[in-house]
Amino acid sequence: MIKKAIILAGGTGSRLRPATLSVNKHLLPIYDKPLVYYPLSLMMLIGIKNILIIINKGEKKLFYNLLGDGSHLGINIKYKEQNKPNGIPEAFIIGKNFINGDKVALILGDNIFYGQGLIEILKKNKKFTKGAKIFTYPVQNPKDFGVVEIKKNKISKILEKPRNTKSNLAITGLYFFDKNVSKYSKTLKPSKRNELEIVDLLNIYKKKNKLNADIIGRGGAWLDTGSINDFYKTTAFVQAIENQ
Repeated sequence: MIKKAIILAGGTGSRLRPATLSVNKHLLPIYDKPLVYYPLSLMMLIGIKNILIIINKGEKKLFYNLLGDGSHLGINIKYKEQNKPNGIPEAFIIGKNFINGDKVALILGDNIFYGQGLIEILKKNKKFTKGAKIFTYPVQNPKDFGVVEIKKNKISKILEKPRNTKSNLAITGLYFFDKNVSKYSKTLKPSKRNELEIVDLLNIYKKKNKLNADIIGRGGAWLDTGSINDFYKTTAFVQAIENQ
């Protein structure tokens, strides 16, 4: 059972500049709430009460003013600063003491998930015993994402922004990992982008036959607010849902 989660809320927000020159993008509003509220709410809805938020150096006061220690929400929030973003797996190195040998969820702070039955799917999956779980979503432009190819209900390949693939299943920004995630993350070498790559971490689990995928399918939605166009599309989507 997963009882801890990491929200990755650092980064420069370069694709949202100049709006992010003076404020972390996770504090910008999506409709009527700061962006970081959405991944935090999802973790709360699936019953995770111990949260670590990884933020940029010097920004703890901003996040603390917004969320505090989480006690008013019935949860426990801790913060860790990073000097600069060095890839998603770095979260498990920074958060090693927080994880402390337990299973952990990680969600990207700029991702929003929505869907009928989604909470039940995630609650079921967080009971896994070992390995790692990823959540995929069908997209029209798989070349822009990390993608999985599945054969006979098993992951056959993990591809990073593939030029050619028959799969349209993008890897979303939500992951469940077992107690070994910090240990495996420490073995990773930086890529050509000089970052630790999540695909490399997932491939470690795949080679051990301990990586599984679930699909956020029909009736679900996965929204990434990385670009300014995506940011405003997400705002419009959330507004439409709130006003139903």
